[in-house]
Parts: sequence; C-alpha cells; structure tokens
Amino acid sequence: MTEKTLGIAKAFVEAQKEFNPAIKNASNDFYKKNGKGSAYVDLSGCYEAVMTALHKYGIAVIQKTHDVDSHGVKVETIFMHESGEQISCGIFYMPAGKQDPHGVMGALTYARRGSLMAACGLAPEDDDGNSAMSDEQKAARKQEQPSQKKSMADDLPQRKAPEEAKKF
Repeated sequence: MTEKTLGIAKAFVEAQKEFNPAIKNASNDFYKKNGKGSAYVDLSGCYEAVMTALHKYGIAVIQKTHDVDSHGVKVETIFMHESGEQISCGIFYMPAGKQDPHGVMGALTYARRGSLMAACGLAPEDDDGNSAMSDEQKAARKQEQPSQKKSMADDLPQRKAPEEAKKF
C-alpha cells in the first residue's frame, strides 16, 4: 500500500462491507431448463448492489473501453476517490459472438458486468455453479448442515508457510 492509494483503499474496504447482494434479477430465455430461462444478475443489478456504498465513501466508478476490435471488447473498471486517488482493476476482455452492433454491444455489456463483479468481489448466489454439479453432488450439498462446516477455509488445501515467511 502506498500513500497514493491509502485513502481510496480505506474507503473501498468500508464500502465493500456495505455492498448488497447481487440479486439475480433477469432471465436468459435462450438457455431454458425445465421451461425456465437461466437466471442471472444483469448490469443494473450489479450497480444496484454496490453504488450506494461506494458513493457513501466518496468513490465513483468509471468503466472505459480499450482497443475495441472486430473480435471483442476490452473494459477497464477504475475506482476514483474524492481525494483524487484511483485504482484500476485491470482490463477485462470479452469476445463478441457476432461481428455486428448487436454482438459488440452485447459483449460490451457482458464485459462491463464481469469487470464490475470481479473488481467489487461480487458473486451471485449461484453463478451457474449448480449446473456444473452432478446430481449426486447437489444431493450431498443439500444434506450438508451448516454446523458441519466451521468456515469456508475448511475446504481450502492446507499449505505450510515458506521458511522466509516464518521470520516475520
């Protein structure tokens, strides 16, 4: 952490504590399963989840495009603090399915949504994770009681710290 980002870093941490959940508020009827479209959180839902808290702590969001070409779009999410400090969250690339205005604008919307979600640490309730699970995994997950897990960290592989880290 440098002095150049200390103010925005503190403000972002406080704002992130107040982010709302990213509620799935839209349906993609192209991917129907059991007669229902695939639920997802759209771009406006992502903004609704974070903007009140970001503004409360003096942070604005800028999403700028980079080098748009015929194959896809690139979006950079930047957080700008009222102090003038800013943090760039890197460039997010999204290929365009079609090489026409509809395809490019669709890719731009997907890129903006993905970039904002990644930058803010947002995750919808499921984000299609259940569709990747087998029926047996889904059944086991439903049977698992909250008391069986101490924390999410229990699922992570345990690693030993390198010798250099032990000196601190």
